[in-house]
Amino acid sequence: MSRLDRSKILAMIPHAGAMCLLDEVLDWDATSVRCLSQRFAAADNPLRRADGTFGTACGIEIAAQAMAVHGRLTAPADGKPVPGYLVSLRDVHLARPSLDGAGPLTISATRLLGDAGGASYRFAVADQSEELLTGRATVLFGAMP
Repeated sequence: MSRLDRSKILAMIPHAGAMCLLDEVLDWDATSVRCLSQRFAAADNPLRRADGTFGTACGIEIAAQAMAVHGRLTAPADGKPVPGYLVSLRDVHLARPSLDGAGPLTISATRLLGDAGGASYRFAVADQSEELLTGRATVLFGAMP
């Protein structure tokens, strides 16, 4: 499907201002989404450590935002947004300790399973030269008790 810019992303997910780390949806379909992030490198990124570095594990948040966008893109058009909660991570591999010097990042997320109660995704975060982070995530939908 067609590309979406940051303003459309901001209208779809609860991550606001500097906390939204996605710049663009490059493409998507019923089971996958591919996004672009250059914002992760911004000095005002709220996930930066006190020393200014940006750990690779923080890429999980960027991938989770891509999953959230995918959930909204594939939801019924007349449906009310349903909160999603990241409840499990599996097989996470970090290629290096920091994303400093990387970029721009391409984030891909593919839904492996899903229904009204939740979804399981495989995700990857890469720059032009290497895959920096991979793993699987489970997201539950709706209100948490």
